[in-house]
Amino acid sequence: MTRFDAAIDESRRELFADAIRAHEERESAFLTVETETQDEERSPWLQFAEGVVNVDCTDDELDRVKELLNDYPAFRIEELESPEDADGTNVRIAARADPERVAEFVDRLFVAVYERPADYRAWVAAV
Repeated sequence: MTRFDAAIDESRRELFADAIRAHEERESAFLTVETETQDEERSPWLQFAEGVVNVDCTDDELDRVKELLNDYPAFRIEELESPEDADGTNVRIAARADPERVAEFVDRLFVAVYERPADYRAWVAAV
């Protein structure tokens, strides 16, 4: 894997799919994707490992995750965890699909759930 960031939807999806394949080939513990911060707000991220997408969400974002999953029948929420000392919920989504489909889901997640603009930049921070 030679690229680590992208800002165009097709390039981001290719980047995510390549990163998923690299993660699987290397048998690494997890893959981390981060996005740029907008207007001093938190920077959305996700981790992927063993066919599971792991994200942190506010209540509104969780509602949007559930709505997005309607378009992905092979994906389902596996676990929700809301620690008392944290704002929001950690969501584990079983993503039983090929790297391209997972990459498409990841890209849509950043746009639809975290409301990143169409030209948002994403980085593969760990493979």
